[in-house]
Amino acid sequence: MPGGARRISPSAVGPATPEPGPDGVRQQRRKIGEGAVEVAERPGHEPRTRARTRGEAKGGAHVGDAIVRSMSAAVTANVIELPESRVRVEAQVSPDEIERRIEQAARSLARDMKLPGFRKGKVPAPVVVQRLGREVVVDEAIRGSIGRWYVGALDVTKIHPVGDPDISLGDSGAPAVGEPLDFSFEIGVRPVATLGAYKGLEVARREPAADPEAVEGELEQLRERMSSLETVEEPAQTGDFVVMDYVGTLAGEDEPFDGGTGDDQLIELGSGRLIPGFEEQLTGAASGDERTVTLCFPDEYGAEHLAGRDASFAVTVKEIRRRVLPDLDDDFASDAAGFETLDELREDIATRAREADEQRADVEYREAVLDAVVDQATVTVPDALIEARGRELLHRMMHQLEHQGISPQMYLQISGKTEQDLLEDGRDDAEATLRREAVLAAVVEAEQLEPADGDVLDALQGSAAQEDTTPEKLRARLEKAGRLDDLLEDLRQRAAVDLLVEHASAVAAYAPDAAE
Repeated sequence: MPGGARRISPSAVGPATPEPGPDGVRQQRRKIGEGAVEVAERPGHEPRTRARTRGEAKGGAHVGDAIVRSMSAAVTANVIELPESRVRVEAQVSPDEIERRIEQAARSLARDMKLPGFRKGKVPAPVVVQRLGREVVVDEAIRGSIGRWYVGALDVTKIHPVGDPDISLGDSGAPAVGEPLDFSFEIGVRPVATLGAYKGLEVARREPAADPEAVEGELEQLRERMSSLETVEEPAQTGDFVVMDYVGTLAGEDEPFDGGTGDDQLIELGSGRLIPGFEEQLTGAASGDERTVTLCFPDEYGAEHLAGRDASFAVTVKEIRRRVLPDLDDDFASDAAGFETLDELREDIATRAREADEQRADVEYREAVLDAVVDQATVTVPDALIEARGRELLHRMMHQLEHQGISPQMYLQISGKTEQDLLEDGRDDAEATLRREAVLAAVVEAEQLEPADGDVLDALQGSAAQEDTTPEKLRARLEKAGRLDDLLEDLRQRAAVDLLVEHASAVAAYAPDAAE
């Protein structure tokens, strides 16, 4: 590693990604062992340095674990508070930790080394260091461990990061044997809220109801599920089903393309499940017709050898089928759900709809109470922090879309927007999440909220059952992995929302229809 200060790409440690919090409130997912850190609230405030230990975290006692204690011993850190809800963390990695990671890196490098007298991959770590040079192995160790050390620094300092860190290594080059490694980073942190009134607030709450249109809609869905397909001797219409054979060829080619043929295929006209233009060209077709469907595969089509290519399909229509819905009567109620009358079925659907809407109303009310408390509080949220949170929210959304098979590029194309457009659209949401998080943290501190052991075990019941273990064993496993703090923070925030709701006064929401 050459001398002089060196910067590390944020991708080496990864972004701090927002996750859903209690009651639909989006919150900043905490790293291992994070806590709150007080930062400067006034621009131009003189920075001051302070070292924090685990026991000094704001917001109550903290549960430790073996892994986190080990990392805390390996990394020490001081916090320098900066204006605009930013901090600078100066961290130091212990010599023992450095040597462990160097040996680990040397073993990794040895896998591809061939040296006389040693089998491939079996070169001892000291020989690797001697052969490649200590600086090379140290550099590899830093690349592989900087993320771990960054998280260790977060654990020690108890900060709640917002955005990506700007990491710099010390300017002393590769540490010699027995010397520590210094690194530092600047990062945005959760703003600090000054609470106003947060008990006894009047907040509108709507009465849950069963939407008549939703009830009838579910009845129609039941009818569709109970429907049958009957062959008709009529031209196909939108909503009809076509049984067909087809052979597809690309423009300029004579042979069918791979996957371009099918027999007795059943498609629903108007479903939009086929390539744009295919279903439309079969509207009006009758049994026995032969049609040629011409179209162009979309540029973003999944099969690369077809994307953007013109094609034609020779289609033989073999049968037209039409959906026949059952009559909406007592017999239908009995066949579909076992009720004696249609009125009983309709009332059952309405009851379940009311129960679902009651849950939605509860969530809306809890969020409204929290927002009312936020309105009473004072929270300074710098623009840079809002932008950083906005990028976190956008990256998280893109990550979720990728799990659904939608790439960021495809989403931007579908939405017709640029990444900057999406950031602007999400700016209000980003600011709101920061204000909510700051207020919840202030309530947790003011009320000294801390989950009891029973609360933790209750929260783990569902996950423990899914994993066929006990809540106690799952808790121990989370502690060992250094992930229990995430759950504790979630429970603190939920307890804060519970407290706010308990001390709020619900008033009837304004209903225009009733007023008229």
